[in-house]
This record gives sequence, C-alpha cells and structure tokens, in this order.
Amino acid sequence: MGLNLFLVIFAIAAIFFPTSFATEFIVGDESGWTINYDYQAWAAGKKFHVGDTLVFKYPRGVHNVFKGNLTAFQQCQAPFAVPLATGNDTITLATPGKKWYFCGVGSHCMTGNQKLAINVLDVFQSPSAAPAPGPSPSSASAFKPFHAWTAAVALATLFLTFAA
Repeated sequence: MGLNLFLVIFAIAAIFFPTSFATEFIVGDESGWTINYDYQAWAAGKKFHVGDTLVFKYPRGVHNVFKGNLTAFQQCQAPFAVPLATGNDTITLATPGKKWYFCGVGSHCMTGNQKLAINVLDVFQSPSAAPAPGPSPSSASAFKPFHAWTAAVALATLFLTFAA
C-alpha cells in the first residue's frame, strides 16, 4: 500500500510541477512589443524553459508577431503563415532550441527593431555557461525557485519520512 501511494504522489508531481513553475515573460516588460527597444538586451540573463510563455503586448493594428527560422529572422521575411496580431499574443515555448520572433509591419524588423532571438532550454536543462547580467524579469513573471524534479524528490522525501 505504501509503495503504491508513493508512486501515485510521484506521478502527480511529475505531471503537475513542470507547468506549475512555468514563467510568463512579458516581452519588453513595461514597454511591451514596440519599436526602438533592444529585445536582445531584454532577453540577456533570462532563462527560457519549455513550458514558459512569452506575451507580446502592443496596440492592435500597429504591430504583429511572426515566428520564423533563422533565415526569415535575419532577412525579416515573413513566413507563409498568419501573424499573431491581437495585441496580447501568448506563445507557449513547447520545444527546446533556438526561437526567432519579429514584427512584419513596415520596416520595424529591417531597422533592427522588434526582433527577438532566444534559446529555450529543456525543463531539466540549465545553460552551459553563466548568462550575462541583464534586466530582471518583469513583475508579471513568476518566480522559478526550482525545477520539477526537485519538487518531486522533496515530495517523495516528505512521504517517506511520514510513512515510516
């Protein structure tokens, strides 16, 4: 009975903890998604993980958001896709790896504005080198105190302590 209960608790922790510690990043913090803003400086020092979300806030009709590959990003070529254009666009980071976002309105991207390149880490992955210091996450960002596996181990330890 005790082992079965332990397995149930561990399974629940493994399922729910990765999403419960996801961080919501408001791109550009208080400035939002706009021109004349350095989004690479904004992203510097931040750790993006699978399950985190990016929220692009801007006046509807003034900007949009395209997700592209490196070539599209470098050349500011909108992919054959419908851009996000609600003014409050949320993107969940579903897979690890490099991600590129840019605005397809006018010359916003070509002038070096409204371009964001990030590296998304797996839930259990940490960067190989310490990130450069950068601005702190916005107040809307959740605090990510530990990863899911740490929480699962903590729960298992508590269970084993009180089950004995």
